[in-house]
Amino acid sequence: MSDLETSPDHHELPSEALDLTIYSPSGVVAKAPSIRLAARRLAALGFDVTIDESAGARFQRFAGDDEVRLAALHRVAAAAPSVALATRGGYGLTRLLDRIDWALLARSVEQGTRWVGYSDQTALQLGLLAHTKAPSWAGPLACDDFGRPEADGGLDEITPDCFVEAMTGELEAVGFRTEAGLDGLDVKGLLWGGNLTVLCSLLGTPHWPRVKGGILFLEDVNEHPYRVERQLLQLQQAGVLGAQKAVVLGDFGGWKKSPLDRGYNLKAMVAHLRSVCTTPIVTGLPFGHVQTKVTLPVGRKVEFVVQGRDALLAWGHAG
Repeated sequence: MSDLETSPDHHELPSEALDLTIYSPSGVVAKAPSIRLAARRLAALGFDVTIDESAGARFQRFAGDDEVRLAALHRVAAAAPSVALATRGGYGLTRLLDRIDWALLARSVEQGTRWVGYSDQTALQLGLLAHTKAPSWAGPLACDDFGRPEADGGLDEITPDCFVEAMTGELEAVGFRTEAGLDGLDVKGLLWGGNLTVLCSLLGTPHWPRVKGGILFLEDVNEHPYRVERQLLQLQQAGVLGAQKAVVLGDFGGWKKSPLDRGYNLKAMVAHLRSVCTTPIVTGLPFGHVQTKVTLPVGRKVEFVVQGRDALLAWGHAG
């Protein structure tokens, strides 16, 4: 992560603070204080923070039942804050996809709302793209990132810097180190993707964005490389990977080795994928279920360049 490159400016918002709403469309927030901690940290960054009335709701493993979470989503969309930041991922948005008022969400984007999150938020972001072509942002979560207590590692410097710059429009690119052998790659296309498991669950549904000539980024957590391979091969065999200009892999940590592996690991998985897929497979994107993550525009045209081992995703001037 030390090779990550972002703008050197730190935590600077315009004189008029951006209003930010914290809401819960997915899994339950296990520790309520994390919402308040996230709100304090975000306020310290200069945001005018509002906590949605049902952000701390609880029903089974969800942040409220389906009606409560759907109402929260639509309530935030109707208010159209500058930033709509989900508390956490987990599971829950798949239950709502057939009932979401996508036109309402698209109108909020037109009014300036930036929908932000990752993990389960992939379902919302890709559904929004599929139904309305409206952009959103893959980035940190309120509780899992801004609400992480110091005892659990706290909040790093890069994640909030990148988030603030993305929300203010200052961030135009992110750079990272990748493997050797990809020098000279230079492609343009629509950036889309997110959590691999959630993304694959949308394949064949009305909520699947049919992107061709795009740049697909993917991440996942707690999935053994053979499970990751199976899902990536599903995308390959469905023609999805072959229709892209590049596939960019983020973090795939949290899995446990098995005595059956015998040298099979993430590197071996990627090598096999490259043997059956002609689309360039790039590794090293600092994004996923990790402490340090960049913020990326989903549904925006980007340029992706690799020089040596330096990779750059840029959207500031991608035409």
